[in-house]
Amino acid sequence: MVRAVIVGCGYVGLELGRQLREADHEVTGVRRSDDGLDVVEATGLDPCRADATAPSSLASLPDAEWVIFAASSGGRGAEDAQRVYVDGLRNVIDEYAARASPPDRLVYTSSTGVYGDHGGDFVDEETPIDPTTEKTRVLAEAERVAREEAAAAGIDGTVARFAGLYGPRRYRLARYLDGPVTEGYLNMVHRDDAAGGVAFLLDADAARGEVVLVADDEPVDKWTFADWLAAECGVPSPPKRTIEERLDDPDLSTAAKRRLQTSKRCSNDRLRELGYELRYPTYREGYRDAIESFRAGTNPDDI
Repeated sequence: MVRAVIVGCGYVGLELGRQLREADHEVTGVRRSDDGLDVVEATGLDPCRADATAPSSLASLPDAEWVIFAASSGGRGAEDAQRVYVDGLRNVIDEYAARASPPDRLVYTSSTGVYGDHGGDFVDEETPIDPTTEKTRVLAEAERVAREEAAAAGIDGTVARFAGLYGPRRYRLARYLDGPVTEGYLNMVHRDDAAGGVAFLLDADAARGEVVLVADDEPVDKWTFADWLAAECGVPSPPKRTIEERLDDPDLSTAAKRRLQTSKRCSNDRLRELGYELRYPTYREGYRDAIESFRAGTNPDDI
């Protein structure tokens, strides 16, 4: 049995905590608000109130062998990201490094947004990253902190680089069924596999000091996905638009334009080689519950 602390126990963190508890580990879920702690406790985890951006609050964190940093920035901008992902992560590392028994491992949950544009080619852990927005540059810096600064503190850091998350309450069916759908690739991972991948890396004692890309087996063209989803839901295919048509929108932000101009397909070969078996290998399995709910007249993002 291992004591794990999940800092930022939200969408993925709650599911990760549930899976770790099922594996007989002791799990503390850390949130900034009392309302968040109610959700943590309802999941069966030990609640702890602390804020990664407020170092004085971190003394309340229990000692742990494993620390997972899965906090949300609470905003979309680079400034919020810097405050949480870099400064907050560094605060947590410093807090634990100063203790008599520091953690054995740290896992930081990052994003495949750090890759930038690769012209639709496949990327993996060996592919150089090239973040193209201020926010993704912050995420890249947080990855460095998680590996290098944690190592300097005597903690083995691992980066779990998530593809686009989806799952309960985040299927976003309307985006693809109503359209218009802009061309490009979708790289996805179901919430349960994002959490499951992290739990696996910890339980298997795998990927110390490494980056592991956590994605499903099949990156998919957005238009192909939208047509498949519409057919499965029994509705007409949505309207489509090219990237050039989307870029013509005068209200589009600079960051959104840069995101539109990045294209890649994410390979999960390394995760597979390590031994993880996906619960939802592709979107076909992952969207099944959402499709059934939709056809039954229920919005799957409401349950």
